[in-house]
Amino acid sequence: MNKKAIIVASFGTSYIEVLNRSIKLVEDQVAQEFPEFEIRRVFTSNMVRKALLKKEGIKTDSLEEALDKLEAEGFKEVYVQTLHIIPGEEYHEKIIKPARKYTNRFEILKTGKSLLFATEDYFNAIEALKDQIPSYEPEKAVVLMGHGASHPANSCYAALQLKLFDEIPNTFIANIEGYPEIDDIIEKLAPFKKIVLMPFMLVAGDHAINDMAGDEEDSWKNILSDKGFEVEIYMKGLGENSKIRQIYINHIYDMLNHESK
Repeated sequence: MNKKAIIVASFGTSYIEVLNRSIKLVEDQVAQEFPEFEIRRVFTSNMVRKALLKKEGIKTDSLEEALDKLEAEGFKEVYVQTLHIIPGEEYHEKIIKPARKYTNRFEILKTGKSLLFATEDYFNAIEALKDQIPSYEPEKAVVLMGHGASHPANSCYAALQLKLFDEIPNTFIANIEGYPEIDDIIEKLAPFKKIVLMPFMLVAGDHAINDMAGDEEDSWKNILSDKGFEVEIYMKGLGENSKIRQIYINHIYDMLNHESK
């Protein structure tokens, strides 16, 4: 019997409730969609894995640890689906490069694409966002919080913004790290009275809880409130959106249907 596995690899979170309503939902949907595969969890963040172990006593594998275990257990086909948003440094350093070292240790080892990769991914992501964006009001804007990066893949957010202008009025994206940050778009928000802050991240974890909606003076909520905006918070990660989860499912089908390793 040919043993086959799908590794669902995310940055991770140490918040159990957040994990269960986002990452686990993706994993459960993958398991339901591909019942002939063993499903394994990977967190790429060393910091998150250590925090989860310390806080909850839960051990989570790195990609290398998961691949070592699958090899030892006799698996022949392994498909690694990332839950990262962009193909940035974390994607390349923690998914692509480690996987390459194991290519000759399995009959098939493939890696899937991040949420935003091909052109159609942007269109599908925006269709998914339409399910959670509030109904249009001339005086209301939505600001999506992306993580951002110093990596060239940070340009994915600019591409997404261009399409957002065409599809969802009054919707902007800013990043915690990498252009544009919140201060870079405040002038663009001047025509609006109300701002809805919404994470454009897989989980509504530490960044959403603290950097976006926290009580510190440099949280986005307080920065905008101090500027006179009425601020609303949408505290759900992308993993809670079924259409976002379907994009990841589609990427797994792409791996399964593509002949090359």
